[in-house]
Amino acid sequence: MRKTSISRWIIRPTQRAVHLTGALLLLAGWSVHGATPKAVFILVDGIPADLVESVSTPFFDEIAKDGGYARAYVGGQAGGASESPTVSAVGYNSLLTGTWANKHRVYSNQIRSPDYRYWDIFRLVKQHNPDLSTALFSTWEDNRTKLLGHSRPEAGGDKLDYYFDGFENDEQRFPHDEAREYIRQIDDLVSREAARYLAEHGPDLSWVYLEFTDDIGHLYGDGEEMAAAITLMDANVGRIWRSVQARQQAEDEDWLVVITTDHGRDAQTGKSHGGQSDRERTIWIATNSDALNEHFSNLPAIVDILPSLLTHLEVAVPQAVSEQFDGKSFIDARRPREPRP
Repeated sequence: MRKTSISRWIIRPTQRAVHLTGALLLLAGWSVHGATPKAVFILVDGIPADLVESVSTPFFDEIAKDGGYARAYVGGQAGGASESPTVSAVGYNSLLTGTWANKHRVYSNQIRSPDYRYWDIFRLVKQHNPDLSTALFSTWEDNRTKLLGHSRPEAGGDKLDYYFDGFENDEQRFPHDEAREYIRQIDDLVSREAARYLAEHGPDLSWVYLEFTDDIGHLYGDGEEMAAAITLMDANVGRIWRSVQARQQAEDEDWLVVITTDHGRDAQTGKSHGGQSDRERTIWIATNSDALNEHFSNLPAIVDILPSLLTHLEVAVPQAVSEQFDGKSFIDARRPREPRP
């Protein structure tokens, strides 16, 4: 257990009485009014659960205090048909589609032939309501161009109303260096833009991707450098969290924040990943949700994040798509609010 003042392994139980009240209101024919649901999911690359639990992360802790923290897993069923490499792009796409690699067909960071028949979350949101606004803030352009396939007809066409990425390709502004300082700088830029844009525009669904921790892990493994990178990542997330808090205070909005990582690291040095060892498969999820159900405390998977986000956003999913999900929601449906007299 990490050295913090909050209990990060406890979630709030389902309030059946409240759900019953909401159901009775619906049966009575009363309209349901509530704050507009918004969601942002943040993926910070390559942070093992044991390290995030031992390093100082005040903002992660603050977010989890409002909701919960749990260990989770990637990699599908070890030894089964859904076994998936514990590699970055594989994990990203499992989150984005709610499926393992045997379905979405991304087995490496080369992303050679993703199967776009398994819809990503942005496509689902736009299919549900084209007027819902979406945004992406990423230190890796391939998240947009290859995994999401933004603008590709076979991937659902244009799904992002705003995106901020591709800076790793600008070597004049961000000269590449072996210490990966340029990635640290891009993460800083990306997180600042995410914080600004969320505060000013409040998109309905946003994804923030930050890379630096994985690069430091590959360079140094477990140690002081990785601990410092995790604390830095916490600060990047913190500025986004402050924007979310400001929106909730100023607007009638109900924000869900989900933070996770894409894989753990090897147990020997912490420099590598890709296999099926316990440490490589073990990730974590932190969220501010106050509607967590029992599944959250029973080792959820990265594929459970997509249905959880959709539940909060109240997105209706075509049955042909939802029946292909490998995950299930760890968030209960939003409670209806009593109508004003």
